[in-house]
Amino acid sequence: MKENLDRKLCKHRTLFCGVDEAGRGALAGPVVAAAVIMPRYREIPGVNDSKKLSPTRRENLSRKIKEQALSWAIGKASNHIIDRDNILVATFRAMRQAIGKLSLRPGFILADGWQIPDLKLPCTGIIHGDQRSYSIACASILAKVHRDRLMRRLEQRYPGYGLAKHKGYPTPAHIQALNKLGASPVHRLTFAPVRNCPST
Repeated sequence: MKENLDRKLCKHRTLFCGVDEAGRGALAGPVVAAAVIMPRYREIPGVNDSKKLSPTRRENLSRKIKEQALSWAIGKASNHIIDRDNILVATFRAMRQAIGKLSLRPGFILADGWQIPDLKLPCTGIIHGDQRSYSIACASILAKVHRDRLMRRLEQRYPGYGLAKHKGYPTPAHIQALNKLGASPVHRLTFAPVRNCPST
């Protein structure tokens, strides 16, 4: 990482937690959030924004992050919750869930993007946090790997959409499958490409 804001925070004794999500822009499946508290003054080489890493590299780093983390947890919100509440509210719900499942209570939270509302802990939102904070980057890797695994399992339940390949994102192949098959039970019906497809 070119920049790592966490190094400045290591001077404080309070534990801090990085939080990020995966799947906000997808048309199918849940939005997944990860929260992670990493040890001070020790970084795993190669950690970066999950989108900049190959699937194999993410898997390897995910294993190392889980091994070295002081605490980590996953939260998620289903496509039904996304349709009911909207994607932003559902994302914050998944983030709060992940933080609440940590075995250690952090003193404050670093979140990718926006400050998480309705959180009983100090929280700072960092734009492009997965590129600027080591702990947020670690969370982004855990969230992405966990969600990708979920999407591969959903492909087995709902074949024909290519969920294992595009992970629910709006690729041309995914849109073509939607137009042919209509929406599956895991598609987000309030998202325009799903709502507007002829078969839905």
